[in-house]
Amino acid sequence: MSGGVLRPKRFWKEARAEERPEGFALLLDGREARTPDKNLLLAPNRALGEAMAAEWGAQGETLDFETLPVTRAVNLAIDRLPATREAVIDDAAAYGGSDALAHRTEEGELADLERAAWDPLLAWAAEALGAPLEPVGGIMPKDQAPESLAALRAAVAAVSDLQLIALHELTTLSGSLVLALAVARGRLTPEEGWRLAMLGEEWQAARWGRDEEAEARMARRRDAFLRAARLWTLASGA
Repeated sequence: MSGGVLRPKRFWKEARAEERPEGFALLLDGREARTPDKNLLLAPNRALGEAMAAEWGAQGETLDFETLPVTRAVNLAIDRLPATREAVIDDAAAYGGSDALAHRTEEGELADLERAAWDPLLAWAAEALGAPLEPVGGIMPKDQAPESLAALRAAVAAVSDLQLIALHELTTLSGSLVLALAVARGRLTPEEGWRLAMLGEEWQAARWGRDEEAEARMARRRDAFLRAARLWTLASGA
């Protein structure tokens, strides 16, 4: 017996999204799909419903859950987020207090690169979000203004459930709530956001060389970041 993951065999031929008064249901050969908790698998808009149907339609002979990111997010929003939404908001908002864009190298070439790349985003946060953050050098933490942290939390709390899942993922992968909001609100493209988030890592790799395993981990994180950005776009109805 192999030690691999046993995947269920494909049991459907057609996957499609059907509009209902309450949203878009996923149908597999005309039968309603359900979440792990047996709730109706229902997307809030057409873009998400069709994305789920496309994921299921693209499956091979066996079901690969890793290739169902939109479906997994919708499952999470239905089965788990009603009970955990406030905790997820708090977790994402907490990044504002130690935002990666405000945590700087003290001097040298990298400090100059960070200032040029990240200062415009902090200026954007101050203007667009009402959340000015003060850059901090070195390892000692510095408390940010409570008004700024409250404004960042309000920005997180204002989004829909599926947008919250996407925003939380963008934040945790980048280490920056400001950067995640900039991608979500169109200030940055997802690719730009990832490049700015990895500024320090890329600078280090260019000077000290690239490790194959570290590069593979970085590639997986980048893919997850881009999937989260796509989920935000779909959740926004685009």
